Amino acid sequence: MTTRAVVRGVGHYLPARVVENSEFEASVETSDEWIRARTGIERRHFAAEGETTSDMGAAAAKAALADAGLTADDVDAVIVATSTADLTFPSAATMVQSKIGMTKGFAFDVQAVCAGFVFALSNANALILSGQAKRVLVIGAETFSRILDFTDRSTCVLFGDGAGAVVVEAQTGAGTADDRGILATDLNSDGSYRDLLYVDGGVSTTGTAGHLRMQGNQVFRHAVEKLAATAHAALDKAGLESGDVDWIVPHQANIRIIEGTAKRMQVPMERVVVTVQDHGNTSAASIPLALSVGKARGQIKEGDLVVTEAIGGGLSWGSVVLRW
Repeated sequence: MTTRAVVRGVGHYLPARVVENSEFEASVETSDEWIRARTGIERRHFAAEGETTSDMGAAAAKAALADAGLTADDVDAVIVATSTADLTFPSAATMVQSKIGMTKGFAFDVQAVCAGFVFALSNANALILSGQAKRVLVIGAETFSRILDFTDRSTCVLFGDGAGAVVVEAQTGAGTADDRGILATDLNSDGSYRDLLYVDGGVSTTGTAGHLRMQGNQVFRHAVEKLAATAHAALDKAGLESGDVDWIVPHQANIRIIEGTAKRMQVPMERVVVTVQDHGNTSAASIPLALSVGKARGQIKEGDLVVTEAIGGGLSWGSVVLRW
């Protein structure tokens, strides 16, 4: 018998303010048609004044706990994947821990930008397999609207705010690819690509939050190649192939990247959960948001084989193969 980290519940939160593409036409040289054609994005959500990453993370966490039929004190650990924590310290995870009324266990943040949720979920899997935790709340939450340069039309139209969460729980499986739960993970990074996607500020440099900077064409080139490669690597570890996949739930950055990756994996777009049109790029929040929406739509069902994959600044990229 084998211990597996099984998804017990999922939930998400989106800020009330919806920002349509047309809102950007007044401030930068762009149009709804241009944004849709190049990214697939139609709208995104921006956090309200005073609404923080931990606020959104806590809301998503409560939704995931409700979906799982659990309380906060049924959880042993909280991991928040974010690049936009409320404060330099303490971690957003400890703030979420407090806001959901969790009085025991431990909490910490993971920072791998858009790949953050994949890295956090892999860490949760390791905690469960090692016996350090029985249940882990894994959250992706971002307020990227706070680090955007709204004079840069190449980046300000791409990102949005939100949060998604999953509860993973230790369960026993037979040790085969038919088990429910996380079957394999694959993580990668290469710091030599730092200048392709970064924020030009920080505690030990400028002492400011800074703004997001990106070489979009270069990121696109790396994304399709590396996302397909990491997904295949994780599938290989699980003893599975692309034809076994029921759903790809990718990082929602750009519809062309999503389509290009699915093509390389030889998985039809009918088996890809797509939410980028409504959320934009929510960085570490995008995969758990898409998982929650995919379940709510009736796409993802118990027993389905799901592949999640993401790439972000660093560059950092990775994937998780799991049976729902």
